[in-house]
Amino acid sequence: MDIQTIDQQYQQLQTESQQLGQQLQVLAGKLQTAAQGSSTDAREWLLNLREVALAIQSEQQQMSALLQAIHGMWQNQAQQAAANPAMAGFGGSPMGGGVPQQGGGLMGALGGFLNSGFGRAIEMGAGFGLGDDLINRIL
Repeated sequence: MDIQTIDQQYQQLQTESQQLGQQLQVLAGKLQTAAQGSSTDAREWLLNLREVALAIQSEQQQMSALLQAIHGMWQNQAQQAAANPAMAGFGGSPMGGGVPQQGGGLMGALGGFLNSGFGRAIEMGAGFGLGDDLINRIL
């Protein structure tokens, strides 16, 4: 998988997360209106929706932690490859006789990943997901 595909998939994940949040807001609004009206079940459904929103938020936080761990692994690999030039390209000898490849090999892949939109977003802790404000608005 190339870096452009990773960035596209990450952007798609962010978009889907935003759409999910919007759908939950619409449903919460309908339930709040019903709860203020004559529906006795709507308040309970609203509480159930809040539980679902909290579960989704927890899952998204775990996904963010996973992505940060993957990014950290790539950073470690880049640092190790920089410290050991034999790791920089796959064409060299594992005993240190290889010449680092500019823009290719492991260093090229690591550098590309770490400098991608996805890599920068994860490094900065940028995530996606349901915000506390959405969950607070549900109740």
